[in-house]
Amino acid sequence: MKAIILARVSTEEQKEAGNSLPAQIDRLKKYCQNKGFEVAKVFSFDESAYKVKRDDFDGALEYLKSAKEKVSVCFDKVDRFSRNVFDKRVAVLYELAMKDKIELHFASDNLVITPDISAAEKFHFGINLGLAKYYSDAISDNVKRAYENKIKKGEWIGKAPIGYVNVENETGSKEIQPDQLKAPFIVKIFEMYATGNYSLLLIKDEMKESGLKGNTKLNKPLTKSMIFHILRNSFYYGMMKIKGELYQHKYEPLISKFLFDRCQAVRESYHKKPFKYAGKAFVLRGLIKCAVCGCTITPEEQKGHNYYSCTNHKGIHAKRLYIKENDLLEPIYKSLESLKLSEGKINDITEDLKQLHESKNQFHEQAIVRLSKEHELIEAKIQRLWDLRLEDDPCITKDLFADKLKQLKEEQTEIRMKSAQYDKADEKFYITANVVLNMVRSALDIFKSSEPAEKRQMLNFIFQNFQLSGKKLDYALREPFDSVAKYANCPTLLRR
Repeated sequence: MKAIILARVSTEEQKEAGNSLPAQIDRLKKYCQNKGFEVAKVFSFDESAYKVKRDDFDGALEYLKSAKEKVSVCFDKVDRFSRNVFDKRVAVLYELAMKDKIELHFASDNLVITPDISAAEKFHFGINLGLAKYYSDAISDNVKRAYENKIKKGEWIGKAPIGYVNVENETGSKEIQPDQLKAPFIVKIFEMYATGNYSLLLIKDEMKESGLKGNTKLNKPLTKSMIFHILRNSFYYGMMKIKGELYQHKYEPLISKFLFDRCQAVRESYHKKPFKYAGKAFVLRGLIKCAVCGCTITPEEQKGHNYYSCTNHKGIHAKRLYIKENDLLEPIYKSLESLKLSEGKINDITEDLKQLHESKNQFHEQAIVRLSKEHELIEAKIQRLWDLRLEDDPCITKDLFADKLKQLKEEQTEIRMKSAQYDKADEKFYITANVVLNMVRSALDIFKSSEPAEKRQMLNFIFQNFQLSGKKLDYALREPFDSVAKYANCPTLLRR
């Protein structure tokens, strides 16, 4: 009788525990030799019996169905046949054996399935299938518990995102640390995109010039799609996404959640497309709304001059009104001019900031202690929630567990962000304030001498809420520039 050999492994452990494909094939060839079978074909493959799609196994089935004579199908053990009793292939092969079209041989189990098998042999076969499934289910349960335990500890499973690197610590445990070479470029990607002045293509070109590689092994630079996924990856601010849910991880964040959220706002906003890629680089493109209808004020070039007008998308205006860019910039120039402070005023404000900072040291320390206690209390709640989940408490459903865990993790993230703001506060911040105030004093000169991209960044940094009412441009100064302007134009205003 002709025979075919089917050898299968599904895990690395099986390959290393005497169940490797060559080991199975050798045992089965000796078995066929002892039985006097002629080996017509050998099928060997690496696939799980729990896969819905098993191409290699299905190829063997097609071979058997097309065979014109009875064939012996030889497996090493029943669990090499299948560990899933619900696999349709089990029923197909068993039915072929019952119809005497094939014989199923399980060499190491000393079991042969034919139409003449006894009830005891059928029971033996069923028990072996059941044990194989139990073993597989037990492994699945252990993996699930280990997986949940890792999530509970804030550990990421798998390859670290670009900007991080997988390492082993002194005890041999796997860790994830920021990549000292790539991490600064990841931060730069977020900072560039958050300005709203850089497209994915611009960032890609910038990273290419910096030498950052998206795939180090293949020596390939970052692609637009890679940058897109980087900008959406919450891992960089401290939260790992697993099956659609966010969990706090234990590794060092590269960016703040504020910066991440800013990038998402730019990505989702109507004006996310950088003005450089919408034609000519107009300074005010996409910044102004119509005060009457709320539509966007768009620019265009006519006879060598830049003009702005409402799109009138809602059809409210009777005719389109055009305003020159220089006319719109005129009040902005005046506002920048109003930010100038004298040397004496800058020194006075700096001294006040210094004294104010020294008086707040005690509050700073108390705030750190309070936030730390709040974090510990929430951590205790999370531990209790996990204990109830692992104990299969009927009151803790899967959805309730996920919602409550997400809520607690978000509270912890908010606390860590507040704490980080305190920790990163420079004790000599008044020196930085002095530099900023001196820079603002030259804001108008800097603005006039800058390129359109830099001008846009300054406008976004200093101003907000641009609206055009007729030919009048309305806007507001952001904090603290509004206070600087008031102080600069009111000598009697208290410096504090």
